[in-house]
Amino acid sequence: MTQIFFTIAAIFGGLSVAAGAFGAHALREKVSERILEIFDTGARYQMYHALALLLVAILISRLETPPTTLFISGWLFIIGVTIFSGSLYVLSLTGIKSLGAIAPLGGLLLMTGWAALAVTAATIKF
Repeated sequence: MTQIFFTIAAIFGGLSVAAGAFGAHALREKVSERILEIFDTGARYQMYHALALLLVAILISRLETPPTTLFISGWLFIIGVTIFSGSLYVLSLTGIKSLGAIAPLGGLLLMTGWAALAVTAATIKF
């Protein structure tokens, strides 16, 4: 699981940089400032959670018996980023406004991932 989380974290991080560059250079002249902000939010949250997922991978590799909540946190970050950032990217690029209703589900998964990480922090011995 460490390798999977580490790999996905690296992919999310790299794609976040690419998305940020795409937004700053390719989209800037083509979409409104508001749409650009929405796209940028997706890229920022993707990077934040790439780093969080990297932390999860490192913790799993360092703990003798990683708690289940740590694995749950990692999967929630992966699914949450996919739904949250993905829906914001697609909304920004297609203008399909109904996708804005999907983003909060991804946000809820991300918050739940942080809650699972907090439970992990409260229960493991450092």
